[in-house]
Amino acid sequence: MVTGNMLIVIFILSLAVLFFLILKLKLEPFLSLVGVAVMTAVAIGMPLKDVPGVVTTGFGNTLAGVGILIGLGVIFGQFLAASGAIEKIAQSVLKAFGIKRSPAGLALTGTAVSIPVFFDAAFVILSGLIKSLSKRTGISIITFVTALGVGLIVSHSMIAPTPGPLVVAENTKSDLGLFILYGIICSIPATLVGGYLYGMFIGKRLNHSGEVAEIQEADTSSANSEPKKEISAALSLGMLSLPIVLILANTLSKLIFPDTMISTFFGFIGDKNIALFISVIAAVVVLSPYIKASKESLYSEAINSAGIIILITGAGGAFGAVINKSGIGDYLIATMQSWSIPVLLLAFIFSQILRASLGSATVALVTTSSIMGPLALDLGVSPVLLGLAICAGGVGLSLPNDSGFWVVNKFGKLTIPQTLKAWTIGGFIAGLTALGMVYVLSLFAGILPGI
Repeated sequence: MVTGNMLIVIFILSLAVLFFLILKLKLEPFLSLVGVAVMTAVAIGMPLKDVPGVVTTGFGNTLAGVGILIGLGVIFGQFLAASGAIEKIAQSVLKAFGIKRSPAGLALTGTAVSIPVFFDAAFVILSGLIKSLSKRTGISIITFVTALGVGLIVSHSMIAPTPGPLVVAENTKSDLGLFILYGIICSIPATLVGGYLYGMFIGKRLNHSGEVAEIQEADTSSANSEPKKEISAALSLGMLSLPIVLILANTLSKLIFPDTMISTFFGFIGDKNIALFISVIAAVVVLSPYIKASKESLYSEAINSAGIIILITGAGGAFGAVINKSGIGDYLIATMQSWSIPVLLLAFIFSQILRASLGSATVALVTTSSIMGPLALDLGVSPVLLGLAICAGGVGLSLPNDSGFWVVNKFGKLTIPQTLKAWTIGGFIAGLTALGMVYVLSLFAGILPGI
C-alpha cells in the first residue's frame, strides 16, 4: 500500500474529486461518497478483494450507531411540526424575551427547535414569524433572518440527537449525555454572538427589499397544515425536551447511582434509541388531538426525508473507513501536528473546510469524525472536546452549494450578497464562538466530567 507523502496527495485528490462530482457534475452526494471511497481504496493500493468489505463495513458501522435514531428523529420532528408545537414554543420564548430582545429570543428558539427538527423544515416553519416581528419592533428583517438561521444551524451542528452531532459523539466514543450537555453550553453563546449580536450589527447596515414569504405562501407539506386545536406551551416544551431529559437522566444516574437498579433502569430508557422511540410513541399518542393531517402522510414524509439522510450518513462513514484503513488519517494528523497546529483547532479547520466545500454540515461532521474520532486518545485530548471542536467547524461558511443557503435566501427574500453577509458570515462567527467555548471548557480538564 502507498505510504508517506503520497497518502496526502491521494487524500487531497480524493477530496478534489468529491468536490468536483458534487459541485460541478451535480452528482448525488451518496453516489459521490461511495464512488470516491472505492476509488481512494484502489488508489492507495488496498487489495481489490478487501475494498468492498472495507466500504460496506464502514457504511454499516456508522448506521449501527445512528441509523435507527435518524429515522426516529425525523418522525418525531414531523409530529411536533404538524401539531403546532414548534410555533407555540417560538411564541413562548419570544414572550419571555420581550419585543425589543425578540431577535435574541428568535435565535434561541431556533437553537431549541433545530434539535429535533431539521434545519430546512424548521426555517420554513418559523419564517412566518420574521415579517410580523419586524413590523412590530421596527428591527430589520435581516436581523431576524440572521438570528433565526444562525440559531437553527448552531444546534443542527452542535447538539445531539441531530444526526451530525450524534455521529460525531458515536465516532469519538463520547458519553452522549455529556456531549449533549456541553454542546448546549457551547451553543448558547455561539447563537447569541453569531445570531443576535451580529444580526443586530448587520441589520443596521443592509437595506432589505422585498417581502418575506409568509408560511402560508410556502410550498409546505401536510406536516405544516393547520392543527385541529391549539396545543399548550407547556405540552409543547415538554414534548420537545422529553428525549433530551431521558438521555441526560441516563448520564446522571451513572454518576449519582453507579451499578444500581436505578442506573440500570435509566440506562435502558435513556439509551439514545430507546429514549427517542419512547418520545416518538408519546408524540403519536399525545399530539394526535392537535394534528389535522393523517398519520400515514406524516410517516410517509418522514421516512422519505430520512432515507437520503441515512444513505449520505452511511456513505460518509464508508469514506471515513477507507481513510482510516489506509493510514491517511494517521499520517495527516501526524504531519499537521508537526506544524504545531493544536488538535482542537485542527479538528475545527478540517471540518470547516469540508463544510464550506461540500455544502453539508452533516457530511463534514461525519467525514471529519470518522477520520479523527478514533484517534482521540492517541492525540491526548478529551473525546468530548474533540467532538465539539469538529461540530463547531460544521456551523459556518454556508455557501451556494448548501441547500440551507437557498432556504435562507428564498424565505428571507435576501439577495445573494445579503445572504452571504448575513447568513454565511453570521454562521462563521457563531462557529468561531463555539470553538472558543470549547477552549474555555478545556481549561477545566480533570474537573468537569468527561473533559
